[in-house]
Amino acid sequence: MPETEIIDIAIIGGGPAGLTAALYASRARAKTVVFESGLPGGQIVTTDWVENYPGFPDGISGMEVGDLMHRQAEKFGAEFRSFAAIEKIEPQGIDFLLTNAEDEQVVAHAVIIATGAVPKRLNVPGEAEFTGRGVSWCATCDGAFFRDKVVAVIGGGDAAVEEALFLTKFASTVHIVHRRDELRATKCIQEKCFANEKITFQYSRVVTEVVGDGGKVAGIRLASTKGEPEILLPLDGVFIFVGVEPKNELVRDLCDLSAAGYIKIDHNGLTSYPGLYAAGDVTDSDLKQVITAAAKGASAAFEALRWIDERLCSI
Repeated sequence: MPETEIIDIAIIGGGPAGLTAALYASRARAKTVVFESGLPGGQIVTTDWVENYPGFPDGISGMEVGDLMHRQAEKFGAEFRSFAAIEKIEPQGIDFLLTNAEDEQVVAHAVIIATGAVPKRLNVPGEAEFTGRGVSWCATCDGAFFRDKVVAVIGGGDAAVEEALFLTKFASTVHIVHRRDELRATKCIQEKCFANEKITFQYSRVVTEVVGDGGKVAGIRLASTKGEPEILLPLDGVFIFVGVEPKNELVRDLCDLSAAGYIKIDHNGLTSYPGLYAAGDVTDSDLKQVITAAAKGASAAFEALRWIDERLCSI
Protein backbone atom coordinates (compact mmCIF):
# COMPACT_ATOMS: atom_id res chain seq x y z
CA MET A 1 0.00 0.00 0.00
CA PRO A 2 1.51 3.40 -1.02
CA GLU A 3 2.56 5.83 1.68
CA THR A 4 0.21 8.71 2.41
CA GLU A 5 1.50 11.93 0.88
CA ILE A 6 2.52 14.63 3.36
CA ILE A 7 2.31 18.33 2.45
CA ASP A 8 2.76 21.58 4.34
CA ILE A 9 -0.42 23.47 3.55
CA ALA A 10 -3.65 22.25 2.00
CA ILE A 11 -5.93 24.96 0.62
CA ILE A 12 -9.52 23.94 -0.01
CA GLY A 13 -11.03 26.20 -2.63
CA GLY A 14 -9.55 28.12 -5.55
CA GLY A 15 -11.27 31.50 -5.44
CA PRO A 16 -9.45 34.78 -4.75
CA ALA A 17 -8.91 33.86 -1.07
CA GLY A 18 -7.52 30.42 -1.84
CA LEU A 19 -5.42 31.63 -4.76
CA THR A 20 -3.84 34.43 -2.72
CA ALA A 21 -3.14 32.03 0.14
CA ALA A 22 -1.52 29.70 -2.38
CA LEU A 23 0.64 32.53 -3.72
CA TYR A 24 1.91 33.53 -0.27
CA ALA A 25 2.44 29.97 0.96
CA SER A 26 4.23 28.70 -2.15
CA ARG A 27 6.37 31.83 -2.40
CA ALA A 28 7.55 31.04 1.14
CA ARG A 29 8.64 27.63 -0.22
CA ALA A 30 5.99 25.65 1.62
CA LYS A 31 4.71 22.58 -0.19
CA THR A 32 1.27 23.92 -1.07
CA VAL A 33 -1.62 22.12 -2.77
CA VAL A 34 -4.89 23.76 -3.78
CA PHE A 35 -7.86 21.41 -3.97
CA GLU A 36 -10.60 22.84 -6.18
CA SER A 37 -13.61 20.91 -7.47
CA GLY A 38 -14.13 23.37 -10.33
CA LEU A 39 -12.02 25.79 -12.32
CA PRO A 40 -9.58 28.04 -10.41
CA GLY A 41 -10.97 31.51 -9.83
CA GLY A 42 -14.14 30.66 -7.93
CA GLN A 43 -17.27 32.77 -8.35
CA ILE A 44 -15.30 35.75 -9.63
CA VAL A 45 -14.97 34.05 -13.04
CA THR A 46 -18.75 34.34 -13.46
CA THR A 47 -18.59 38.11 -12.90
CA ASP A 48 -18.61 40.08 -16.11
CA TRP A 49 -16.68 43.15 -14.97
CA VAL A 50 -14.80 44.18 -11.83
CA GLU A 51 -14.28 47.94 -11.54
CA ASN A 52 -13.29 48.32 -7.87
CA TYR A 53 -10.14 46.18 -7.70
CA PRO A 54 -7.09 48.41 -7.06
CA GLY A 55 -4.63 48.77 -9.90
CA PHE A 56 -7.18 48.42 -12.70
CA PRO A 57 -8.68 51.92 -13.18
CA ASP A 58 -10.50 50.86 -16.35
CA GLY A 59 -11.80 47.64 -14.78
CA ILE A 60 -11.02 44.02 -15.55
CA SER A 61 -13.14 40.98 -16.32
CA GLY A 62 -13.77 38.51 -13.52
CA MET A 63 -12.43 35.71 -15.73
CA GLU A 64 -9.14 37.56 -16.15
CA VAL A 65 -8.82 38.24 -12.41
CA GLY A 66 -9.16 34.53 -11.69
CA ASP A 67 -6.75 33.55 -14.45
CA LEU A 68 -4.05 36.03 -13.38
CA MET A 69 -4.26 34.96 -9.74
CA HIS A 70 -4.06 31.29 -10.75
CA ARG A 71 -1.04 31.83 -12.98
CA GLN A 72 0.79 33.86 -10.34
CA ALA A 73 0.31 31.23 -7.62
CA GLU A 74 1.35 28.46 -10.02
CA LYS A 75 4.46 30.44 -11.00
CA PHE A 76 5.74 30.22 -7.41
CA GLY A 77 5.14 26.49 -7.15
CA ALA A 78 1.59 26.03 -5.88
CA GLU A 79 0.14 22.76 -7.10
CA PHE A 80 -3.47 22.65 -8.30
CA ARG A 81 -5.55 19.52 -8.22
CA SER A 82 -8.73 20.47 -9.99
CA PHE A 83 -11.79 18.25 -9.91
CA ALA A 84 -10.35 16.49 -6.84
CA ALA A 85 -12.88 17.57 -4.25
CA ILE A 86 -11.96 16.92 -0.64
CA GLU A 87 -14.84 15.19 1.12
CA LYS A 88 -13.46 14.78 4.64
CA ILE A 89 -10.99 16.53 6.95
CA GLU A 90 -9.99 14.70 10.14
CA PRO A 91 -7.45 15.61 12.81
CA GLN A 92 -4.48 13.26 12.87
CA GLY A 93 -2.42 14.18 15.89
CA ILE A 94 -1.44 17.80 15.24
CA ASP A 95 -1.86 17.30 11.48
CA PHE A 96 -4.94 16.83 9.28
CA LEU A 97 -5.94 13.85 7.16
CA LEU A 98 -7.75 14.86 3.97
CA THR A 99 -9.74 12.34 1.93
CA ASN A 100 -11.22 12.90 -1.52
CA ALA A 101 -14.06 11.22 -3.38
CA GLU A 102 -11.73 8.47 -4.66
CA ASP A 103 -10.59 7.69 -1.09
CA GLU A 104 -7.15 9.12 -1.85
CA GLN A 105 -5.60 10.65 1.25
CA VAL A 106 -3.17 13.45 2.01
CA VAL A 107 -1.73 14.58 5.35
CA ALA A 108 -1.35 18.35 5.77
CA HIS A 109 0.42 20.22 8.55
CA ALA A 110 -2.06 23.10 8.18
CA VAL A 111 -5.32 23.62 6.30
CA ILE A 112 -6.85 26.80 4.90
CA ILE A 113 -10.57 26.64 4.15
CA ALA A 114 -11.51 28.93 1.27
CA THR A 115 -14.61 27.15 0.01
CA GLY A 116 -16.67 30.31 -0.42
CA ALA A 117 -20.44 30.43 -0.53
CA VAL A 118 -23.15 29.32 -2.94
CA PRO A 119 -26.25 31.23 -4.09
CA LYS A 120 -29.38 30.78 -2.03
CA ARG A 121 -32.49 29.25 -3.55
CA LEU A 122 -35.95 30.75 -3.37
CA ASN A 123 -37.46 27.34 -2.55
CA VAL A 124 -40.68 28.08 -4.42
CA PRO A 125 -42.67 25.81 -6.77
CA GLY A 126 -41.14 25.61 -10.24
CA GLU A 127 -37.66 26.77 -9.24
CA ALA A 128 -36.06 23.33 -9.22
CA GLU A 129 -38.17 22.05 -12.11
CA PHE A 130 -37.07 24.84 -14.46
CA THR A 131 -33.44 25.15 -13.37
CA GLY A 132 -31.46 25.19 -16.61
CA ARG A 133 -34.65 25.85 -18.54
CA GLY A 134 -35.05 29.50 -17.72
CA VAL A 135 -34.00 29.62 -14.06
CA SER A 136 -30.37 30.58 -13.48
CA TRP A 137 -27.97 31.94 -10.85
CA CYS A 138 -25.35 33.19 -13.31
CA ALA A 139 -26.04 36.01 -15.74
CA THR A 140 -22.54 35.83 -17.19
CA CYS A 141 -22.98 32.13 -17.92
CA ASP A 142 -26.52 32.20 -19.34
CA GLY A 143 -27.31 35.79 -20.34
CA ALA A 144 -26.58 35.23 -24.03
CA PHE A 145 -29.41 32.65 -24.21
CA PHE A 146 -31.92 35.45 -23.60
CA ARG A 147 -31.18 37.76 -26.48
CA ASP A 148 -34.25 39.95 -27.16
CA LYS A 149 -36.12 38.14 -24.37
CA VAL A 150 -37.76 39.36 -21.18
CA VAL A 151 -36.07 38.34 -17.92
CA ALA A 152 -36.34 39.06 -14.21
CA VAL A 153 -33.60 39.48 -11.65
CA ILE A 154 -34.62 38.59 -8.10
CA GLY A 155 -32.83 40.64 -5.45
CA GLY A 156 -31.82 44.21 -4.70
CA GLY A 157 -28.19 44.07 -3.58
CA ASP A 158 -24.99 44.79 -5.48
CA ALA A 159 -24.85 41.37 -7.15
CA ALA A 160 -28.46 41.53 -8.33
CA VAL A 161 -28.21 45.04 -9.74
CA GLU A 162 -24.85 44.42 -11.42
CA GLU A 163 -26.19 41.27 -13.04
CA ALA A 164 -29.31 43.14 -14.16
CA LEU A 165 -27.10 45.70 -15.88
CA PHE A 166 -25.14 42.93 -17.56
CA LEU A 167 -28.34 41.28 -18.81
CA THR A 168 -29.37 44.47 -20.62
CA LYS A 169 -26.67 43.58 -23.16
CA PHE A 170 -28.95 40.78 -24.34
CA ALA A 171 -32.50 41.01 -23.00
CA SER A 172 -35.11 43.44 -24.32
CA THR A 173 -36.46 44.03 -20.80
CA VAL A 174 -35.02 43.29 -17.36
CA HIS A 175 -37.39 43.38 -14.37
CA ILE A 176 -35.76 43.79 -10.97
CA VAL A 177 -37.94 42.16 -8.32
CA HIS A 178 -37.18 43.19 -4.76
CA ARG A 179 -39.02 42.56 -1.50
CA ARG A 180 -38.32 46.07 -0.22
CA ASP A 181 -39.47 49.41 -1.62
CA GLU A 182 -35.94 50.49 -2.48
CA LEU A 183 -32.73 48.80 -3.61
CA ARG A 184 -29.90 47.89 -1.23
CA ALA A 185 -27.13 48.16 -3.83
CA THR A 186 -24.33 50.72 -3.65
CA LYS A 187 -25.55 54.14 -4.80
CA CYS A 188 -23.24 54.40 -7.82
CA ILE A 189 -24.52 51.03 -9.08
CA GLN A 190 -28.11 52.10 -8.49
CA GLU A 191 -27.55 55.24 -10.54
CA LYS A 192 -26.44 53.19 -13.55
CA CYS A 193 -29.47 50.98 -13.09
CA PHE A 194 -31.97 53.88 -12.95
CA ALA A 195 -30.44 55.40 -16.08
CA ASN A 196 -30.91 52.21 -18.12
CA GLU A 197 -34.14 52.28 -20.11
CA LYS A 198 -34.28 48.48 -20.36
CA ILE A 199 -34.66 48.03 -16.59
CA THR A 200 -38.01 48.18 -14.79
CA PHE A 201 -38.77 47.62 -11.11
CA GLN A 202 -41.17 45.45 -9.16
CA TYR A 203 -40.76 46.76 -5.64
CA SER A 204 -42.29 45.20 -2.52
CA ARG A 205 -42.82 41.92 -4.33
CA VAL A 206 -41.72 38.33 -3.66
CA VAL A 207 -41.77 35.34 -5.97
CA THR A 208 -44.27 32.66 -4.96
CA GLU A 209 -43.99 30.44 -8.04
CA VAL A 210 -42.01 30.02 -11.23
CA VAL A 211 -44.55 29.26 -13.95
CA GLY A 212 -43.66 27.20 -17.01
CA ASP A 213 -45.07 26.37 -20.40
CA GLY A 214 -43.80 23.71 -22.78
CA GLY A 215 -40.93 22.74 -20.47
CA LYS A 216 -39.50 26.23 -20.02
CA VAL A 217 -40.11 29.33 -17.93
CA ALA A 218 -43.10 31.42 -18.97
CA GLY A 219 -43.53 33.75 -15.99
CA ILE A 220 -43.40 34.28 -12.23
CA ARG A 221 -46.14 34.87 -9.68
CA LEU A 222 -45.43 37.83 -7.44
CA ALA A 223 -47.06 38.41 -4.07
CA SER A 224 -47.09 41.84 -2.51
CA THR A 225 -45.44 42.64 0.81
CA LYS A 226 -47.92 45.51 1.18
CA GLY A 227 -51.20 43.65 0.78
CA GLU A 228 -51.72 44.37 -2.91
CA PRO A 229 -53.11 41.67 -5.28
CA GLU A 230 -50.81 38.95 -6.61
CA ILE A 231 -49.68 39.39 -10.20
CA LEU A 232 -48.37 37.10 -12.93
CA LEU A 233 -45.36 38.58 -14.71
CA PRO A 234 -44.80 37.00 -18.16
CA LEU A 235 -41.15 36.46 -19.03
CA ASP A 236 -38.60 34.04 -20.45
CA GLY A 237 -35.95 33.80 -17.75
CA VAL A 238 -35.37 34.24 -14.03
CA PHE A 239 -32.00 35.10 -12.49
CA ILE A 240 -31.83 34.68 -8.71
CA PHE A 241 -29.50 36.77 -6.50
CA VAL A 242 -30.97 36.73 -3.00
CA GLY A 243 -27.82 36.05 -1.01
CA VAL A 244 -25.45 33.17 -0.42
CA GLU A 245 -24.90 30.29 1.99
CA PRO A 246 -21.40 29.40 3.27
CA LYS A 247 -19.93 26.07 2.19
CA ASN A 248 -18.96 24.90 5.67
CA GLU A 249 -19.64 21.16 5.42
CA LEU A 250 -16.02 20.07 5.75
CA VAL A 251 -15.43 21.80 9.08
CA ARG A 252 -18.91 22.03 10.57
CA ASP A 253 -17.87 19.70 13.40
CA LEU A 254 -14.30 20.97 13.73
CA CYS A 255 -14.55 24.67 14.48
CA ASP A 256 -16.91 27.39 15.67
CA LEU A 257 -19.50 28.80 13.27
CA SER A 258 -21.68 31.89 13.43
CA ALA A 259 -25.45 31.58 13.73
CA ALA A 260 -25.66 31.91 9.93
CA GLY A 261 -23.11 29.13 9.42
CA TYR A 262 -20.05 31.22 8.56
CA ILE A 263 -16.68 30.12 9.96
CA LYS A 264 -15.55 32.28 12.86
CA ILE A 265 -11.98 33.54 12.53
CA ASP A 266 -9.73 35.96 14.35
CA HIS A 267 -8.08 38.87 12.54
CA ASN A 268 -5.34 36.51 11.30
CA GLY A 269 -7.70 33.93 9.84
CA LEU A 270 -7.33 31.35 12.63
CA THR A 271 -10.40 29.30 13.47
CA SER A 272 -11.14 27.85 16.89
CA TYR A 273 -9.13 24.73 15.94
CA PRO A 274 -5.29 24.95 15.99
CA GLY A 275 -3.74 24.70 12.54
CA LEU A 276 -7.06 25.27 10.78
CA TYR A 277 -7.51 28.61 9.01
CA ALA A 278 -10.21 30.13 6.84
CA ALA A 279 -10.52 33.04 4.42
CA GLY A 280 -12.97 34.57 1.98
CA ASP A 281 -16.73 34.34 1.70
CA VAL A 282 -16.99 31.26 3.93
CA THR A 283 -15.91 33.33 6.96
CA ASP A 284 -17.87 35.67 9.22
CA SER A 285 -16.09 38.77 7.87
CA ASP A 286 -18.56 41.54 7.05
CA LEU A 287 -17.23 42.84 3.73
CA LYS A 288 -17.19 40.12 1.07
CA GLN A 289 -15.25 41.46 -1.89
CA VAL A 290 -12.36 40.21 -4.03
CA ILE A 291 -9.93 42.53 -2.26
CA THR A 292 -10.93 41.41 1.25
CA ALA A 293 -10.88 37.75 0.23
CA ALA A 294 -7.36 38.20 -1.12
CA ALA A 295 -6.23 40.04 2.01
CA LYS A 296 -7.66 37.38 4.31
CA GLY A 297 -6.09 34.67 2.17
CA ALA A 298 -2.68 36.30 2.59
CA SER A 299 -3.17 36.58 6.37
CA ALA A 300 -4.26 32.95 6.66
CA ALA A 301 -1.23 31.75 4.70
CA PHE A 302 1.15 33.87 6.79
CA GLU A 303 -0.28 32.49 10.02
CA ALA A 304 -0.27 28.91 8.71
CA LEU A 305 3.41 29.28 7.80
CA ARG A 306 4.19 30.63 11.26
CA TRP A 307 2.25 27.75 12.85
CA ILE A 308 4.33 25.22 10.92
CA ASP A 309 7.61 27.00 11.76
CA GLU A 310 6.77 27.09 15.48
CA ARG A 311 6.07 23.36 15.42
CA LEU A 312 9.42 22.65 13.75
CA CYS A 313 11.22 24.77 16.35
CA SER A 314 9.63 22.80 19.17
CA ILE A 315 10.75 19.43 17.85
